Amino acid sequence: MAKILLIDDDELLRDTVLQMLELDGHRVVEAVGGREGLDRFEAEHFDLVITDVLMPGMDGAELIVELRRRGAALPILAISGGRRVLSPEFNLQTASLAGATLQLCKPFNRGQLKQAVQEALAS
Repeated sequence: MAKILLIDDDELLRDTVLQMLELDGHRVVEAVGGREGLDRFEAEHFDLVITDVLMPGMDGAELIVELRRRGAALPILAISGGRRVLSPEFNLQTASLAGATLQLCKPFNRGQLKQAVQEALAS
């Protein structure tokens, strides 16, 4: 299966998504935020990046722009649950404009994640 870089500052969500992905046979490397994700991306090869959009420090949109600037052609799946002021749809639209391949709104279930990962890997 695929080697996936999972970037999210929410430890509980990251652990849940990691378990879902591993159940589907994927190898997952975790990062807590955008800067750490960028470092891990530079150190290893990945088939897919899954990143939260709203994170402290380097957010997901900045990360996506930087990955694309560095020539990364791999698929990127942006995930977001939004905040009180910003809707998840707005955040995901921003990620799309930054270069995300697909977007997935939190909360999502295993089936929705599996489908999005398959779609992203097929792109």
